[in-house]
Amino acid sequence: MPKGCLVITVSGLAGSGTTTLCRNLARHYGFKHVYAGLIFRQMAKEMGMTLEEFQKYAELHPEIDREVDRRQIEAANECNVVIEGRLAGWMVKNADLKIWLDAPIMERARRVAKREGISVEEAFVKIAEREKQNRKRYLNLYGIDIEDKSIYDLIINTAHWGPDGVFAIVKAAIDHLSPVGDAGEKKKEKEVG
Repeated sequence: MPKGCLVITVSGLAGSGTTTLCRNLARHYGFKHVYAGLIFRQMAKEMGMTLEEFQKYAELHPEIDREVDRRQIEAANECNVVIEGRLAGWMVKNADLKIWLDAPIMERARRVAKREGISVEEAFVKIAEREKQNRKRYLNLYGIDIEDKSIYDLIINTAHWGPDGVFAIVKAAIDHLSPVGDAGEKKKEKEVG
């Protein structure tokens, strides 16, 4: 693994495997795992709302998203951290490695159904609606189109590999990170200046 201070972002839609990958990275490398989805769920619980209710509430209250995103950006000031969240790659501009995980929606619906103990059809409708709402909210709030993948260094279709395969791909990327490049140069400039 490269020496120094690494900040990695992992983004993807529901059921793409972001949490599994982040847990594996945290366990293997000893990274701190900052999970935007958990922050969002905790805030929903604090407000006494279901995730769906809080999602709708957040659409009308942009301060919710801004608080979640503020915590992600703040976490990027630490060393050896993996930050998980749909907008993590956008929010943490100087991350050393930005990863996007993807899979076809029916595969993701099967995974969400299994995880949440609901039917595949219910999971499909739930994630399709949530993704539509999120895309609209991110466009309105930040002018970010979640479907724009141009900022990512590594995009993996997790339908082709199991969790171990995805981890192996990302581990190879981390272990072979160049100390120079966009993020490395920016950090170097920051240290000098």
